[in-house]
Amino acid sequence: MRFASFAAAAAFVVAAPVFAFASDVTPLVTAEWLKAHAADENVAIIDIRDKIDETDLGDLPFIANAAVAPYASAGWRTEVDGVPGQIPPTEQIAALIGSLGVDADDHVVIVPWGTDSSEFGGATRVYWTFKYLGHDAVSILDGGWRQYDAVGGERVAEAAVPAAAEFPVNVRPELRATTPDVEAALAAGTKLVDGRPEEQFLGQSKSPVVRIEGTIPGAVNIPHSNFYSAEYASFALPETIAALAKGAGLAESEKNIVFCNTGHWASIAWFALHEVGGNKNTAMYDGSMAEWAADPARPIQ
Repeated sequence: MRFASFAAAAAFVVAAPVFAFASDVTPLVTAEWLKAHAADENVAIIDIRDKIDETDLGDLPFIANAAVAPYASAGWRTEVDGVPGQIPPTEQIAALIGSLGVDADDHVVIVPWGTDSSEFGGATRVYWTFKYLGHDAVSILDGGWRQYDAVGGERVAEAAVPAAAEFPVNVRPELRATTPDVEAALAAGTKLVDGRPEEQFLGQSKSPVVRIEGTIPGAVNIPHSNFYSAEYASFALPETIAALAKGAGLAESEKNIVFCNTGHWASIAWFALHEVGGNKNTAMYDGSMAEWAADPARPIQ
């Protein structure tokens, strides 16, 4: 990432569980890693924290060398054909990423607040977006801002202003399940994993964007909160993810499709199973229950 201008800084650091060296790209990087590599030419830090200006962070609320693109308002998701939370058209999302100074050579590091699993899901959703668009060099800061601030990562008064770049796209359709894919999965007996809270999975409550209570027939439930520790601000370890998958009846490397209401919580499960857990046969249903339940003809359990 190259910058059009630079902001004044003050000091700051971080700590987390998975280490990476400058030449490596791992799904999660620690705050200490980011502290060491934040100024590297080909490291592009994207701060997706929402409502930074509404928090009491004093005069230094931003991360040094980071471009700001809030998850809820920058344009990472949009409504498509009445279904909320979808990935925008390819040209549109590529333009957003390019405006953040990211090109083909950059190692992108995504930084959320790190408060809980639902908020951390913004990072996993943006991560999935990069992977879907064919950009492999992407990581999430484990624990987000909480870990970064805890270890004294460098803070600055103003967000970085990157020079626009050309972001190339090579879409990987196998990472994104469509409604016809889910219908085919139902017919074939392919595992469907519901990442919503148990009460929504059981039909005891529902999201306002979903027409009716219930889940897709035959789905198993792994609540998204099981993949992230709000207390310790850290993502689940591979062995924990393997145990959760096994407990849900999902065999190692078994083909599956994860879903939720709009593909937000599902991205947490996708990141856990596909990236940290290593099951490359996991896809994410972007439309999820908002799209599935919109048609009364589709079965609901």
